Amino acid sequence: MKSTKLKLGALGTVLTLGLFAFTTVFSGSIKGKITPSAAAMGAMAISGTDTVRALIDNGSFSINNVKAGTYKLVIQALPPYKNFEKEGVMVADDMPTDVGEINLQK
Repeated sequence: MKSTKLKLGALGTVLTLGLFAFTTVFSGSIKGKITPSAAAMGAMAISGTDTVRALIDNGSFSINNVKAGTYKLVIQALPPYKNFEKEGVMVADDMPTDVGEINLQK
């Protein structure tokens, strides 16, 4: 009985570790500031069919857990301001991409 419990425990550990071996961790990010800070409601990074979103907090945003690649950055603005789009934002693994300050236009 003790041997069976030990074997089942070992099997459970191996299966759990095996699942983590196939987990992909995305560690890149896109960050920036929005002016005027109250004019934006959200940020999106779009690449193909992948979309990663973040909220704007006091005029700043950080889109986290982004895989390496090229993205279109979209800042969703509140009227009367217009949405902002920037193509070609490059993200590398383990590196934050700072797009600087974005001035929303009316």
